[in-house]
Amino acid sequence: MGAAKSDLLQGTLDLLILQVAALGPVHGYAVAQRLQQISKDVLQVQQGTLYPALHRLEERGWLKAEWRTTGTGRDAKFYSLTKTGRARLEHERSDWERMARAIGLVLRTAE
Repeated sequence: MGAAKSDLLQGTLDLLILQVAALGPVHGYAVAQRLQQISKDVLQVQQGTLYPALHRLEERGWLKAEWRTTGTGRDAKFYSLTKTGRARLEHERSDWERMARAIGLVLRTAE
């Protein structure tokens, strides 16, 4: 039986993109592939959601982009974290971990 697909919670996409970009420069399609692979097919980000988010993060100064050639010979925009983006990633991670602990506490009260 395959893993159930899940919609991303609102506000988590920025965190996930920043985390993938922290691993090194990556083009948009590869961001979606890595998220799907790492999550064992649970997280699937559609292009119509991903590319506006990448542009938004670039406009905020959290990502920088440069055109490069992919392994398949196509030109693509590669994204990497800026110093501000790295600080934002740490902030987002901290918030996410705090929220996850709180949700865990709530779920345990139902047992």
